[in-house]
Amino acid sequence: MIRFIRNFSRLIHIARVLARHDALFLLDRFGLGRQVALLVRLASWRKVPGRPGERLAAALTELGPSFIKFGQTLSTRSDLLGEEVAADLSGLQDRLEPFPGAEARATIERELGLPVDVLFASFDDVPVAAASIAQVHFAVTPEGREVAVKVLRPGIEAAFARDLDFLMWLAEMVEATQPSLRRLKPIETVRTIEESVTLEMDLRFEAAAAAEMAENFADDETFRIPEVDWTRTAKRTLTLERVHGIPVDERERLIEAGFDPKALIEKAAVAFFNQVFRDGFFHADMHPGNMFVDDSGHLIAFDFGITGRLDLSTRRYLGEMLLGFLTGDYKRAAEVHFEAGYVPDHKSVDQFAQACRSVAEPILGRPLAEISLARLLGQLFQITETFEMEVQPQLLLLQKSMLVTEGVGRTLCPDINMWMLAQPLVEDWMAGHLGPLARLKDAVTSTASGMASLPHIIAQGQKVANMMSSQGLRLHPDTLSALKQPPKRRLCQPCLAWSVALLFLVLYLLK
Repeated sequence: MIRFIRNFSRLIHIARVLARHDALFLLDRFGLGRQVALLVRLASWRKVPGRPGERLAAALTELGPSFIKFGQTLSTRSDLLGEEVAADLSGLQDRLEPFPGAEARATIERELGLPVDVLFASFDDVPVAAASIAQVHFAVTPEGREVAVKVLRPGIEAAFARDLDFLMWLAEMVEATQPSLRRLKPIETVRTIEESVTLEMDLRFEAAAAAEMAENFADDETFRIPEVDWTRTAKRTLTLERVHGIPVDERERLIEAGFDPKALIEKAAVAFFNQVFRDGFFHADMHPGNMFVDDSGHLIAFDFGITGRLDLSTRRYLGEMLLGFLTGDYKRAAEVHFEAGYVPDHKSVDQFAQACRSVAEPILGRPLAEISLARLLGQLFQITETFEMEVQPQLLLLQKSMLVTEGVGRTLCPDINMWMLAQPLVEDWMAGHLGPLARLKDAVTSTASGMASLPHIIAQGQKVANMMSSQGLRLHPDTLSALKQPPKRRLCQPCLAWSVALLFLVLYLLK
């Protein structure tokens, strides 16, 4: 009851802020607090200029750090809010008023156990940037190295815990009162936000992400990651090599400095491709403020608080799906959705191919420079309800990252499509991972894995045989129910072979 009262009063406050910005459609969209929204609309509503997404972005900014993060997450959900609102939210700026430099110093000294004057030869108390979770100060180490020191906001953990509890309460209400929205996994979405924020509020994780990406690009001179100063890094403070350069979206400055925007776009496209397909580990927040061009024309990325991962099977699915769209093979684009298990088997492949065509043709039929694969993915997600597709959080994060990266590309070189530059790389990667040699390698690996598991299978078979001979075979009701359901995916041949072998082994042991 206490939780209900606390969160309901919070809902009223949020509704009033949304009303002031004429953004109550957010509550209406999820069927939440209709009575509250009606009362607030009568008492506080006013007409505000701007698109709905712009008004919602302003309201979320006023509500504070947690809701800025919430809005950035919603920017990936065009299936919930529509493409225009999602696009407006993608530009939501994570900027807040800075906290005093004295508090930053106190945090650093508590975390590292030494006075700031010992840790640094100089420390700038005025931050260069202030965001919802942390702010950044420039400093110089006693060894003379220029560094950037990131420090968490005081009390940020408690503030996020309160707001995340509220968002979870809302998600629970949605699942309880809006059955049609359960497939969109509102509770799981809030948990994803919670996990992301938890990682962001331990700066050691960000340091580890930067170090991992630096290793991935150790042999790439065109894309560089600042070095982590681990001796001056802890949970609430992170120290990185300071980078100098021109923000990647300042086109005129880059041209004046002698850089070719097309060459920079090519580097960005290759770097993004390598992160997504080669490594399966990508920077998920590559907005212009997080990427510079140094004096040598190298791209430098920083701020690794938000990163994404894609396993090999998802990368293969993504590559086949994108190539299917780019080459106009909508049947193949549809088939890979079924093979990946994203669309249930009882749906029609041909109808889904038709839906893919309806989404892609208006986008791919535009002039080359205007083609947006991020928009393509966003519209694809909007047809999820018709085909009972489940939300894939890793692809939503990728779609947001692609949207931001496309924006940078269009600012740098409006007449070039960066994804077309990366298409040959995707084709080569797919040939290496889906060609005959790749399939043979997979089969050998699967067989070797199965052989390594054989002793365990035999031991488990003996246990099953002993149990059946002494107690008989009993199945849990949930197991019986599951056995009645049609399988979501076809069994791969190696799995089928081992299953048959295990069956014969059990029968043999029971003789």
